[in-house]
Amino acid sequence: MNPRDWLASIALAIAFVSPASAQRADAPSSASIAEVHARELPREAQEAIVLIRKGGPYPYAKDGAVFGNREGILPRAKRGYYREYTVKTPGVRTRGARRIIAGASGELYYSDDHYNHFRRVRE
Repeated sequence: MNPRDWLASIALAIAFVSPASAQRADAPSSASIAEVHARELPREAQEAIVLIRKGGPYPYAKDGAVFGNREGILPRAKRGYYREYTVKTPGVRTRGARRIIAGASGELYYSDDHYNHFRRVRE
């Protein structure tokens, strides 16, 4: 095999298995995320949703911070699209593990295990 053909085959192989193309193929869709009705969530989550819809005030300084979706579980969006809000956990002194993630289009996601799993909230 001549060097030019060898380079072309390497370039094709790299393009075929590039992480960017793999991420697009594996990107979750909102259809693959389980749903939960807001009335089925814990009372504290329902209260957080009311505050989110009102625009605050929020009990935690980090409420409203950008959620980066580093886990890649939620549908892909530009940085800043998602914001995170704390859901109080009774008996826990810290922010705990429960969160509501709000998308810029108004969609909400609930996690009770610090972003390991999400359920889309239906209102």
